[in-house]
Amino acid sequence: MVDRSTNRTEGGCEVKEVIYLDHAATSWPKPPAVGEAMLHALDVAGANPGRGSHRMAVQASRVLFDTRKVLSSLFGISNANDIALGSNTTEALNLAIQGCLREGDHVIATMAEHNSVRRPLEYMRRIRNVEVDYVPVNAAGDIDLVQLERLFRPNTRLVVCTHSSNLLGSILPIGEISLISRKYGATFLVDAAQSAGIMPVDVQQLGIDMLAFPGHKGLLGPQGTGGLYIAPELDLEPLLHGGTGSQSEAIQQPLVRPDRYEAGTPNTVGMAGLAAGVRQVMELTPEAIYKHEWELTQHMMQGLSSVAGIRMLGPELGQPRTGLVSFTVEGYDSAQLAFQLDRRYGIAVRSGFHCTPLAHESAGTTLSGAVRASVGYSTTSQEIDALIHAVNELTIPR
Repeated sequence: MVDRSTNRTEGGCEVKEVIYLDHAATSWPKPPAVGEAMLHALDVAGANPGRGSHRMAVQASRVLFDTRKVLSSLFGISNANDIALGSNTTEALNLAIQGCLREGDHVIATMAEHNSVRRPLEYMRRIRNVEVDYVPVNAAGDIDLVQLERLFRPNTRLVVCTHSSNLLGSILPIGEISLISRKYGATFLVDAAQSAGIMPVDVQQLGIDMLAFPGHKGLLGPQGTGGLYIAPELDLEPLLHGGTGSQSEAIQQPLVRPDRYEAGTPNTVGMAGLAAGVRQVMELTPEAIYKHEWELTQHMMQGLSSVAGIRMLGPELGQPRTGLVSFTVEGYDSAQLAFQLDRRYGIAVRSGFHCTPLAHESAGTTLSGAVRASVGYSTTSQEIDALIHAVNELTIPR
């Protein structure tokens, strides 16, 4: 863990150390083991995996295999080769959505979805005449399962659902949604951008057919890493076509997994860091991480509740939520608040629309946007106190 408690001097000027509350975008600081694993991989596994039989190429292949194995352990996946490693959740979601849908299919998603789901769906609506319905969520981020079930049609092929809203922090009932999806024979895709590593996720227990996850958020790995779990009975059309190091004489992309979905030179060094991050998560346990983050959000909500004109989005105090609190303050511009938190107090938060306009529509914040403060495994209560103090000070009428 990095010490962020004191100021430092650069060029004769005092610079505030950052209080980092933007973990929903990417986690920071990373565990020291992550950087160490990446440097080690550069030194001993810097070759191209799967493209040669020399020892460095073999070692690079072992890095990728090791990463798949630890991810399989975390997510309850039986066969590590059912994980397609990639660069981020967005790539994984595009592979899942574009690879699954055919002309005239119907998809059900929710209004809590990120643009990484919505934009691929709208793209498929344009180019393949795919029909899309978005189930409303209320201001707290809750979904009506009866309303969801009413949307199923004979051609419903896919149900897409975020595990937790990146604006509201609400946790959607993916176990129940999975049961409804199976009842109608639809494939179930979960966006775990805000839950992977932070909450227990077992694809078998929860009935998940495809799980898209980032490496750089709750899994504590570096940016440029992520992946997609694909149930063994599913066959997706690859998103990328090209070299895999296997079946090079064939014209078509190989059918064997994971090569079918991993064309091109992979980010081996990044995946070494991801494996180290996942090991840290497993050592701490997602259950303990969730408890820590939930307690911090409750502390944050209690402290911010004294701010005049504040409105906090998502579940009420005491209810389940992931480690973020989004809020608006009447009479104050959200972007300006975030700017002042950074420049005057060294507090990093996120403002704006968070790539989820439908969730803002549900929350009634399409005009104002919101400030989002999100915590991580290394966030302290003292840092939350600093945020509470800063917001109170910034919103005192002058």
